[in-house]
Amino acid sequence: MAKILNGIELSKQMRDMVLEMCCQYELKNKGRTVGLAIVQVGDNPSATSYVKNNLRLCKEVGISAYHHKLSVKATVEEIKDVIKQLNNDDKVSGILLQLPLPEGIDVKEVSCIIDPKKDVDGLNPVSAGNLYYGFPAFAPCTPSGVLELLKSTKVEFPGKHVVIVGASNIVGKPLAMLMMREQATVTVCNIYTKNLAEICRQADILISAAGKAELITKDHVKPGAIVIDVGINFKDKKLVGDVKFDEVAEVAEWITPVPGGVGPMTVTMLMFNTYAAAIEGKESK
Repeated sequence: MAKILNGIELSKQMRDMVLEMCCQYELKNKGRTVGLAIVQVGDNPSATSYVKNNLRLCKEVGISAYHHKLSVKATVEEIKDVIKQLNNDDKVSGILLQLPLPEGIDVKEVSCIIDPKKDVDGLNPVSAGNLYYGFPAFAPCTPSGVLELLKSTKVEFPGKHVVIVGASNIVGKPLAMLMMREQATVTVCNIYTKNLAEICRQADILISAAGKAELITKDHVKPGAIVIDVGINFKDKKLVGDVKFDEVAEVAEWITPVPGGVGPMTVTMLMFNTYAAAIEGKESK
């Protein structure tokens, strides 16, 4: 039976560390705090839920939060203007553009305005390019959280075959970059991939970010593999991941649950990146 990779426990440990670091930062900087600006456009329920969670967590770890809520009718230029102001605001260490954006707003066009040094969720294409070339950059928070979960198992990445199911710009692609930086061998699958189960069975580390409920069964998993479930889906009004948990847990060595696996790590990495941005911003002045 697989061991559970508990994201709640690991994120709690990391949040305690972030709180200590933020307190030390405030002491060393005469009361100045680490600051996170959250830009939300419209009233998407999931976005609103994420924002509330982030605001709560900021308070817990000693980060000053600045919530900028724009109308669903806000134009691209209006959103850009807000971000430009935040780029120049010394109180703001990091900027989070809360997704999803309203229909008609191009994420790439807006995110490219975020100062890469404040781009704590790695949305700016410049951040993606820096990650690709191995330059200092903030990776998106979910892939960063996955990496921390994997490291907690003490796995040695060189020589390991990592299979990622899903090739999105915010999870699959940056996660592949992070895994390659760890010297793993990486295969990325998408909706056109043939023989998915056969490919997945080759994985020492199988990561699913496809967004399809219970796509991954025990037939996809090599005995002893580490299985990371990034998926958030609803099936019969119940929150489930991409992985059919009970049967995959019979063959995997490690597995993340949904909820309680990757999700808590995503918001924790946002806090960690915001602190890191504050340190970087201070040292660059």
